[in-house]
Amino acid sequence: MPSSPSLETVIAQLAERLLADHLWLATAESCTGGGIATACTEVAGSSGWFAAGIVTYTEIMKQRLLGVDAALLAQHGAVSEPVARAMAEGALTATGADFAVSVTGIAGPGGGEVLQPVGTVWFGWAQRGVHTETAVERFDGTRAAIRFQAVLRSLSGAVGLLQS
Repeated sequence: MPSSPSLETVIAQLAERLLADHLWLATAESCTGGGIATACTEVAGSSGWFAAGIVTYTEIMKQRLLGVDAALLAQHGAVSEPVARAMAEGALTATGADFAVSVTGIAGPGGGEVLQPVGTVWFGWAQRGVHTETAVERFDGTRAAIRFQAVLRSLSGAVGLLQS
């Protein structure tokens, strides 16, 4: 099995793509707790492509800061495709950025259920005026490992969409 690219490699690819297309990135994070924004801003020069990061760990903050509809949360739950989509689109609206990444999931060690075990993470990628994509992954490992895998997947997904 081929190894996945390093976080640094993925961020370099993302930065290159965003800069080439003159796009600004925003993040809307829940289970990663700002890890995506932190990874991006570790890179010198990120002020040329990283606009903002919003951490919404509670449902009420998803509503207030990202405009996620309360009915959507009630019907589907915070860890769901519709909420990941709404978070990404809400980040575009809230920040004025051109491209947004969202993450909502269950990092553990508790909180999992039969249908959504620990390690379930939903992702959203929204590009202003283009489209919004979503995906779900189920990661294994410790809380830290799940969060790291979610950060890496969110950014590699962004690279893939921006290159298509």
